[in-house]
Amino acid sequence: MMFVDFFLIFSVLLLVLESSLKRFCSRNIVIILGFSCLMAVIALITVGLTQNQSSTQNVKYGVVLDAGSSHTTVYIYMWPAEKENDTGVVSQIGECTVQGPGISKFANKVSELSTYLLDCMQKAKEMIPVARHQQTPVYLGATAGMRLLRLENENLADDVLEEVTESLRSLPFDFQGARIISGKEEGAYGWITINYLMGKFTKKLRWLYPLGNESNSQETYGALDLGGASTQITFVPGNQTIESPENALYFRLYGKDYNVYTHSFLCYGKDQALLKKLIKDTQVSNGTINDPCFNRGYSRVMNISDLTNSPCTKTYKTTLPFLQLKIQGTGNYQLCQQSVFRLFNNSDCPYSHCAFDKIFLPQLQGQFGAFSAYYYVMNFLNLTSEGHLSQEDITDRMEEFCSRPWKDLKTQFRDVKEKYLSEYCFSGTYIITLLFGGYHFTSDSWKDIHFMEEIRQTDVGWTLGYMLNLTNMIPAEQPVSTPLSHSTYVSLMVLFSLILVAVVFIGLIIFHKPSYFQKDRV
Repeated sequence: MMFVDFFLIFSVLLLVLESSLKRFCSRNIVIILGFSCLMAVIALITVGLTQNQSSTQNVKYGVVLDAGSSHTTVYIYMWPAEKENDTGVVSQIGECTVQGPGISKFANKVSELSTYLLDCMQKAKEMIPVARHQQTPVYLGATAGMRLLRLENENLADDVLEEVTESLRSLPFDFQGARIISGKEEGAYGWITINYLMGKFTKKLRWLYPLGNESNSQETYGALDLGGASTQITFVPGNQTIESPENALYFRLYGKDYNVYTHSFLCYGKDQALLKKLIKDTQVSNGTINDPCFNRGYSRVMNISDLTNSPCTKTYKTTLPFLQLKIQGTGNYQLCQQSVFRLFNNSDCPYSHCAFDKIFLPQLQGQFGAFSAYYYVMNFLNLTSEGHLSQEDITDRMEEFCSRPWKDLKTQFRDVKEKYLSEYCFSGTYIITLLFGGYHFTSDSWKDIHFMEEIRQTDVGWTLGYMLNLTNMIPAEQPVSTPLSHSTYVSLMVLFSLILVAVVFIGLIIFHKPSYFQKDRV
């Protein structure tokens, strides 16, 4: 009897509880479903973001200092630690031009180099995460300015490098050394930079940044580099034999081998070429020269010592009866070109084909990227058109520019430094003469030259190629593992997706048949 009473009481309690639960659910079903839907969405987003979050620990950084003849520039690079075919995929994330001249100009005041680089290196410290400072390699490469200083006085060159080294070692980076790179290296690394940025090395880059026709996408670009003290030409000569072994370089990049021709012409940068031209003209003057490479009305007085102190002018040194040289511009492109052409010795080639000064040069082949001073000068003269100006158009524009009175140029280009503005007639004439008369480009092959400053927001120059090559020596890291295994990640995504679908389905039923959930209410 007591058992029956207990069962009846328990049954009544269950009925009351069920009725209360139904009334609660019917009143709050929308809130419950909304909360469930929100939680399912949050769970899906959380799992997805957690599994696919980026990791700053899987990125490497590097810094390269380009210590040129006229200035120093600091470039900051970044690449993923898992490399592609043993070569890091490097991109430029910043640059800084150091205030002041090139480091070779500090030969007699090396103590000033202790603070010379600090402002730009501070910028590098700010761009690279602090946790990565000690693992970030820093390289300084000095180019033609220091090559000339080493020829003139090796001890002074060593003093400059030693002082720069001490300054960079004091920073919280992994300093790898400061050295004078050879002209061959400078040319080759410039070639690497152009072809990397043009997407010539990897299928991935060619797909993302297609340039040119698909049929010649495998063909590399040649590189033309012009600085203040030297100029470089580098390209793959195809099936041609490189007859001078000193001009041959071999690279392995992204799993492929390249046989590259390169040569650096020291003393044929635009600044040193001007000194050579002036010292030659001085030999037949009485202290004043009427120079067709400067605009009419321009005048400049130079110390003879400024002309004769360079190693590039040693062969022209003679005793002169005057200490200063006065230059008066006459502005004539044709006469200027004749004067510049005499800088190149095109006689007696000991090979099947030469550039000038008896230097072997294979037959030119393919497209060329011209950068550094090539770009800056020709861009100012409005000669970088991708419409490929004819040789006649180039001559007409140069004749027009060189013949303009100096006072008119100063008025129109008042923001341009006088030294640069005064030398554009010579620099433009020198570039055209070097390309046509030195490297033997023709009116037909001129269209194959593309003047470049940047590609994909990255400066064209030797430093990126230097970093690309050096990453072959930097060990790759294992990819950072994901927080969840693939099976767990998929299972959770499916589970929360099903919950979300179920909640939405129930919500639709309630919306279309609300009486179904209210039939028990009396």
